[in-house]
Amino acid sequence: MSLLFTPYDLAGLTLPNRIVMAPMTRSRAATGAPDAQTALYYAQRASAGLLITEGAPVSQEGTGYLYTPGIYTDTQEAAWAKVTQAVHDRGGRIFVQLWHVGRVSHTSLQPDGSAPVSASAQRAEGAFSFAIGPDGKPGQQPASMPRALLTTELARITDNFVTAARRAMRAGFDGVEIHGANSYLFEQFLNANSNQRTDRYGGSIENRMRFMLETIDAVASEIGMNRVGVRISPFGRLSGMQGYDDEAETWLAVAKALETRQPAYVHLSDQLTIGGEAMPQGFPAQFCKTFTGTLIAAGGFTQETGEQALKDGALDLIAYGKPFIANPDLVERMQNGWPIATAPREAFYGGTGASGYTDFPTWDKEKDNQND
Repeated sequence: MSLLFTPYDLAGLTLPNRIVMAPMTRSRAATGAPDAQTALYYAQRASAGLLITEGAPVSQEGTGYLYTPGIYTDTQEAAWAKVTQAVHDRGGRIFVQLWHVGRVSHTSLQPDGSAPVSASAQRAEGAFSFAIGPDGKPGQQPASMPRALLTTELARITDNFVTAARRAMRAGFDGVEIHGANSYLFEQFLNANSNQRTDRYGGSIENRMRFMLETIDAVASEIGMNRVGVRISPFGRLSGMQGYDDEAETWLAVAKALETRQPAYVHLSDQLTIGGEAMPQGFPAQFCKTFTGTLIAAGGFTQETGEQALKDGALDLIAYGKPFIANPDLVERMQNGWPIATAPREAFYGGTGASGYTDFPTWDKEKDNQND
């Protein structure tokens, strides 16, 4: 029997299968809030065991890319409620990914054109933000020089996450995923190169973990730890992140800290398929010996490799990203051995209306079109 299509108990939330739609930035929210196309996009993919939304900034300060749907205003909250309703109407389950990009941003996106914030005043070398350029047009811009957050400011950002989580639950989400991966703010604190602080949030592994763990605990106090997922990318190298001496020890300490908390899940992001590097061979096995709760991984899985990972016992759920873009019925295609479509790269980010977003057909419709 295929494990991919068996039910799974996610901290009391029953998933009909073990296929997760990974969070994918689509840059489709022209107003900064989800719209009817957003609701349709997620509803079309509701047969996944769990949907995790694209990153939703928890504040304007946390925004690093144009046209990403935030979750920090009443308008955004109301718009997301229509998305969750559409998903639930089709029997789906959906978590929202809560996001603060930190230094991977641009002054044109920040309040009053101010500098982005980070653990330290250290530029993200080679990083780009989708922002407004000097010519007044949207495009890829080098990330701006950040300023270091004051110790007294960190509670404010934690509160942004708590408020966003509260909004998420009012909007009908089944839970939230705290984005601690892919070079964004929490990873900027975890990484000993990007974090040069001398206060209690810098230096030792314990100190560098503190900000993320305090935020996880605060969000869990608001909505329950069983409704909080955490995404991390051990050994991440995106957007100027560099290796450091106690890197493996840091990530295993994170695993140990999460083991004591038992969030709904931990979501490992392997960056090989998104322009980064793969985690060292054997590290995921080390991680899952330390963290024994529900483990999801994303990183170029096929149906066969996902199935094998479940059989090996290394993972509980398998996340697929790009295949969901062109295959709203990816679960059904896998289950029935139907062909998997491939989306053109120009469909990945941006655009308006249905084109390259909600106009990809299910296999039944695709087959009918071929027979016309």
